[in-house]
Amino acid sequence: MMNISHSYYNVSFWSIGELKLFSFRPETREQYPNKFIQRDDTERFYILNTLFNLPETYLLACLVDFFTNCPRYTSCETGFKDGDLFMSYRSMFQDVRDAVDWVHYKGSLKEKTVENLEKYVVKDGKLPLLLSRMKEVGKVFLATNSDYKYTDKIMTYLFDFPHGPKPGSSHRPWQSYFDLILVDARKPLFFGEGTVLRQVDTKTGKLKIGTYTGPLQHGIVYSGGSSDTICDLLGAKGKDILYIGDHIFGDILKSKKRQGWRTFLVIPELAQELHVWTDKSSLFEELQSLDIFLAELYKHLDSSSNERPDISSIQRRIKKVTHDMDMCYGMMGSLFRSGSRQTLFASQVMRYADLYAASFINLLYYPFSYLFRAAHVLMPHESTVEHTHVDINEMESPLATRNRTSVDFKDTDYKRHQLTRSISEIKPPNLFPLAPQEITHCHDEDDDEEEEEEEEE
Repeated sequence: MMNISHSYYNVSFWSIGELKLFSFRPETREQYPNKFIQRDDTERFYILNTLFNLPETYLLACLVDFFTNCPRYTSCETGFKDGDLFMSYRSMFQDVRDAVDWVHYKGSLKEKTVENLEKYVVKDGKLPLLLSRMKEVGKVFLATNSDYKYTDKIMTYLFDFPHGPKPGSSHRPWQSYFDLILVDARKPLFFGEGTVLRQVDTKTGKLKIGTYTGPLQHGIVYSGGSSDTICDLLGAKGKDILYIGDHIFGDILKSKKRQGWRTFLVIPELAQELHVWTDKSSLFEELQSLDIFLAELYKHLDSSSNERPDISSIQRRIKKVTHDMDMCYGMMGSLFRSGSRQTLFASQVMRYADLYAASFINLLYYPFSYLFRAAHVLMPHESTVEHTHVDINEMESPLATRNRTSVDFKDTDYKRHQLTRSISEIKPPNLFPLAPQEITHCHDEDDDEEEEEEEEE
């Protein structure tokens, strides 16, 4: 299943013993009574929105829980005290952040991963087939932040099958499935100024001296570079590239905003989200029914009505159903929804990911000529009004003066005649615009191949 996409968590997370979903702690409610954060105050917040952040999220909760329950320490508004020793929440967070970065870049994380690849790396027998088909119709490149030695071990394991792309075909080394291999990319810097492009000695993993300035060479592994380098070596424009990544910020947001690449976001949690969506459909249906029932209570009331319907029982039921639905997703709730609202992650997916799915292997089930189009997105004034004629009476709605109907076109000649008489001495070359008679612009971003061919001719 492929998803085409064209605000926020209400989770108060404090410590392991006090994790409260979709509710405010008293302290939080006091600090943010309107659930509102000023834009100039966002520097105090750090968004944990990737799978890499799960361990440090858990570690932070454990630390807060430990110091909260330790008799040696006294809790205060911004941290903990032990005599003259003070430890702020900010310093705790920064220590954990630095520790996690150190483990990633200098620690034994990669070493431990390589020692037990079967435990930490998921293989898919359809991967060689998909990449070989891609390479038959286009060019395939690999851009990773990892160094060559680690990349080689991971990729060798992923392609460790007794056969090649198809059962019965001979085994091929993983490098043969790519036209361009680039390591040490340093994303998201890679999508901006980038770094020096160098060649890698695949025997030693060391970098060769000097900056590489030549054309693309098959069988050569490169280090560094930038997204512009990718386009130059492959001879492609930004819109020609479908970039597949699993990091909403480092992969998708930056490649879309800075280069205009087509983007495909891999979201493994989507499988669980879809399971809840289908398995717990009765909860979603009940929420819709409650919304309809709530609207019916106000149906025949207007601004002159003094009657105030009692909606407390409906509100309580909506909260209960919403909570039951949220708990189906797990301890931290849904990745995409916070009650009836989208999370920040979901809004970024909708804005920056052209495609998203639980696995990019899903591309195997579509022809490469397939035109993916997003479903028509309705705004509230469209989704709540049926496609029936609405007669706007200007006498009753004098503010609705911008409505344009066919009457405007009938009176056009008369209005133009009156205006032309008053400025006849000016004689402007184009007093009135002509109504478009042919399609000159398509609002959707889907490029038309025929137009491109005409431009090339």
